[in-house]
Amino acid sequence: MALNFQQRGSALVRRVLLAFLVVVSLAMTTVYAREGDDGTLHRAQAVVSGAVAPLKLVGATASSGAQTASDALGDLAADADTLSELRAYNAELVEQYAQMEEYRQENERLRQLVDLKDTYGIEGVGARVIGNPAGAWDQTVTIDKGTDDGVGTGLTVMGTSGVVGQVVAADARTATVRLLTDPKSGAAAIVQSSRAQGVVRGSLEGLLYLEDLEADAEVSEGDVVVTSGLGGSYTRGLVIGTVVKVDAKQGDSSRRAVVSPNESASALEEVLVVFSALGDDGDGADGNGGVDAADDGEGGGAS
Repeated sequence: MALNFQQRGSALVRRVLLAFLVVVSLAMTTVYAREGDDGTLHRAQAVVSGAVAPLKLVGATASSGAQTASDALGDLAADADTLSELRAYNAELVEQYAQMEEYRQENERLRQLVDLKDTYGIEGVGARVIGNPAGAWDQTVTIDKGTDDGVGTGLTVMGTSGVVGQVVAADARTATVRLLTDPKSGAAAIVQSSRAQGVVRGSLEGLLYLEDLEADAEVSEGDVVVTSGLGGSYTRGLVIGTVVKVDAKQGDSSRRAVVSPNESASALEEVLVVFSALGDDGDGADGNGGVDAADDGEGGGAS
């Protein structure tokens, strides 16, 4: 019984309190509407607004920070995509530069071959090297021109600096060139300054030796050695190399000179097969082969 009384009393108090608050609210609304800006309620409102302003600022800052973070994440994703695109573009530029450099170097080599062709009045055909030597004992290369292009055995082959070898075999579309550095090679040669004659032979070391010199032949370091054309082995008057060392003194019957080759086999990429040249007296390559170190018991010689 006492419990029901307390519950009814509590409900009554709440109703009375609610009615009181409603009356007060209406009264304050009426007063607020009727008083001026300097009224008591207006001043109270200004005080409360000033007190809660920092809280509004914090809320606005938090909202702005969240928006900034969201924008930053979006920018980060965009930057990652841009970076990926830039990397791909950079790789493309590197590849294009490498291709342009290859074209530039090839153009320079071809220009040198054209200069040689013009200098010596050469009639011939250019070719690419498509096969390299198997080892020091077999200094031969394969080129992409053959009998269909007029290439035959015995023809002289030049690199960008001078003579590099001779065609020893050919089929319709390719040919094999034995380099001067091959141990089985031999080319009749002459020292340009003194007109001393000998034979240039290759070796396993990859060096060229000017041999079969007369005991009193004048040969010095720096002398230029060219093909003599004797025996019809190589086209006459083409540069073979430069003397870099003389092994014995003048008067020694075993004299020989070391000649620097024009180009190493590894550096050969394009060559010029010589059909004829100015100064060739008609005894040049005629398809019968050249000076071959394997043709006689002493390791070769010029015929």
